[in-house]
Amino acid sequence: MIDLNHGSGAQYLPPRALPDITAALCAVIDSGLTARQGRERPRSYVSSSGLGRACLRQIQYDYLTVPKDKGQEFAPRTLRIFEAGHRGEDMVAGWLRQAGFDLRTERPDGRQFGFSALGGRFKGHIDGCLVSGPVPMAYPALWESKALGASSWKDTVKRGVTVAKPVYAAQIALYQAYLDLPSPALFTALNRDTQEIYAELVPFDAALAQHMSDRAVQVVRASDAQELLPREAAEPTSVVCKGGMAAGHWHPPCAWAQRCWRAER
Repeated sequence: MIDLNHGSGAQYLPPRALPDITAALCAVIDSGLTARQGRERPRSYVSSSGLGRACLRQIQYDYLTVPKDKGQEFAPRTLRIFEAGHRGEDMVAGWLRQAGFDLRTERPDGRQFGFSALGGRFKGHIDGCLVSGPVPMAYPALWESKALGASSWKDTVKRGVTVAKPVYAAQIALYQAYLDLPSPALFTALNRDTQEIYAELVPFDAALAQHMSDRAVQVVRASDAQELLPREAAEPTSVVCKGGMAAGHWHPPCAWAQRCWRAER
């Protein structure tokens, strides 16, 4: 009840602190995201999206769905970033279509376009294919889209996708090769903070595609033979293991670093 006689000293109800709604809301959202992630089936194939990573053993652990180290599952904040990236891709696709591009992103049955090799043990799925459009470029062309944070986006603008993001470059080359799209690919990067778009035409790098394809074969064959591939790093303190910048490239922390360094070699 409101005390209309201000300053009288009479107050019928004591002040109550409001609950921390931010913490409560985020807790239930994060719980839902974690539960959804837990229901997803792990990939049982070498994915083109990760073949450009430095360490073959890390790729092999991923392919074999080896359990990650304790505490190394994706944090809810990371899951939110991933989802924002997917939504950003959908936004850019809509903008391209609105601008007059004939962009194909899925088959009639709703599945993504992609490729499968090595008996289904090596796969990749593309963001889309540009069949025609109002911008003078070679068609059809692969479309690869990313949504990046401001600093990562600025680095990509400054140095180009091949130098700044070699993992993305490897992915693009593989798609161009396996889907027979040799024209320069259109790479677009959306700045998640400002909604600026960076676009780059990426020529087909046949040598890179072959090298990445050979890596996939190496991972599958070694796994079939129950052979553990060598580490990229010589010490567990390497940025390839613990995460960090090296030679101008960011390496996320390896989710299997503890297991890896407990292994015999």
